[in-house]
Amino acid sequence: MPSMSSLSAAEKARLDAAIQSHVQRLADTLLERKQFMATSESCTGGWIAQSLTSLAGSSAWFDSGFVTYSNAAKRRLLNVPATLFEPGGPGAVSEETVLAMTAGAITNSEATVAVAVSGVAGPDGGSEEKPVGTVWIAWQVGELAEARRFLFAGDREAVRLATVEAALAGLLQRLA
Repeated sequence: MPSMSSLSAAEKARLDAAIQSHVQRLADTLLERKQFMATSESCTGGWIAQSLTSLAGSSAWFDSGFVTYSNAAKRRLLNVPATLFEPGGPGAVSEETVLAMTAGAITNSEATVAVAVSGVAGPDGGSEEKPVGTVWIAWQVGELAEARRFLFAGDREAVRLATVEAALAGLLQRLA
């Protein structure tokens, strides 16, 4: 089980600075390509969208953010198949779900680029298979989609902040 300690001030400052840098680079890249992006977030509760829209002028490249915390919202707003949430299915914190979330974000927006996150931020809700800190992130650029599982250490804020940074960094890598 990951450490439940909170972020040090230095680590929080490092992650905040990285996020700001990622946002500026994403803005520059998307503007240059004349593309729009969307977010679909569960465990971060809109933190990625908030980070993106903190940059003035983001309406020129950011289309929309879907905060789909419940499984019902994932189904209703992003067209995530209900079968993923049935007993024996992969569940909300899975590769299949985040890939469906990016596809849904693109389908339900003007974006051609999307990022999705779903995870167990804690302090409760973890299991042996998906301990606290488990996060799946998916990125989609056009028709190309990819997902990756992360296990972040720390308390709820640390897991969520690390998720935002990893989601943005991963999107930049895929746009390079």
